[in-house]
Amino acid sequence: MKIRSTLIALTVASAAMLAGCQNGSIGDSLLSAVTVSDADMKSLTDQSCKEMDATNKIAGKNSKYTKRLNKISKALGNNINGTPLNYKVYLTDDINAWAMANGCIRVYSGLMDLMTDNEVEGVLGHEIGHVELGHTKKAFQVAYAAEFATQAALQYGGKTAAVLNDTQVLGFANQLVNAQFSQSQESEADNYSFDYLTKKKINTAGLATAFDKFAKLDGGAGSSLLGSHPGSKERADAIRTRIATGK
Repeated sequence: MKIRSTLIALTVASAAMLAGCQNGSIGDSLLSAVTVSDADMKSLTDQSCKEMDATNKIAGKNSKYTKRLNKISKALGNNINGTPLNYKVYLTDDINAWAMANGCIRVYSGLMDLMTDNEVEGVLGHEIGHVELGHTKKAFQVAYAAEFATQAALQYGGKTAAVLNDTQVLGFANQLVNAQFSQSQESEADNYSFDYLTKKKINTAGLATAFDKFAKLDGGAGSSLLGSHPGSKERADAIRTRIATGK
């Protein structure tokens, strides 16, 4: 979802990170320069999530945020096609939520303050969609290639994760968190969330009203807090069309 209270900082950081991938030039060449095994990806993703947790204040088990998230995660489920989903809340005013390919899902208290439970369900359904549809894995590959496509990294012999220090892992983790998805990926994740909520018998209206709130934050100018495009209002309208048609 990649949302921040400071919109410009997010847009610039994420666009710079994945511009090559979306243009199909620099990103593609980087991906071909470095290969990463499934084991290395899991190891580095696990480390990335751990480092993010270590550098953020996590809501305790008795926190109102944790209690809300426990209720929400119970409705959404804690496993998606064999991948365990691990939910936590970061205590920060930033408006953000993200997921990694290993099922690490984090929600910021600023987003929970803004959203109803049903809206958070819609947002997290979107994040689960990015995981299930392989978008987070692709973002990992692009970030990995951009960070480690050097001769020194290639000399690690496919064991990059084993030789990185905490600072390097944290830097890589921030690239994953700030990854920008393409228009088609965002639309696919929106539709996945709608279908997933429907399957779980969860009201899909929250997905649309969540986008309404994002539209107000970005001024309704067409830029989206969930990615560079399509805009939040457009996405809310698309969800309402699906609700109205039942398709």
